Amino acid sequence: MTIGRRYLVALGLTLLALGFTAGTIWQPATVQAQSGGKVFELRTYTTNAGKLPNLQARFRDHTRRIFEKHGIESIGYWVPQDSPKSSNTLIYIIAHDSRQAATDNWAAFRGDPEWTEVARASQVDGQILAKPPEFVFMEATDYSAIK
Repeated sequence: MTIGRRYLVALGLTLLALGFTAGTIWQPATVQAQSGGKVFELRTYTTNAGKLPNLQARFRDHTRRIFEKHGIESIGYWVPQDSPKSSNTLIYIIAHDSRQAATDNWAAFRGDPEWTEVARASQVDGQILAKPPEFVFMEATDYSAIK
């Protein structure tokens, strides 16, 4: 082996060793979901016939902003594509810093005078919801894109 070739092999082995060491020492931090951490809430609202546009207007024009005021983070809002739910169902996900924060956030939201007025005004032509909202609290898995 020539001196130049030995030098390249030695340099390559050195870089390999450094790369392995660096990869072992400086691994990227992994965020893991933990109970007591951020909590997500999946909510499904079913409206009375013809009232989905009223509910969507209420969320679009008022509710999301009032949520934010009370620490409720909006993740996303959806309407099913298929009938009959496409005409009467709103599904959304919100997030809170913890389960206790969710309890506190909802209490503050429900007690907000602006929300009370918005809810009343949006139902002058009849109640929007056909039944109480369905909801489930969730925590992100360690392989979830949303944490």
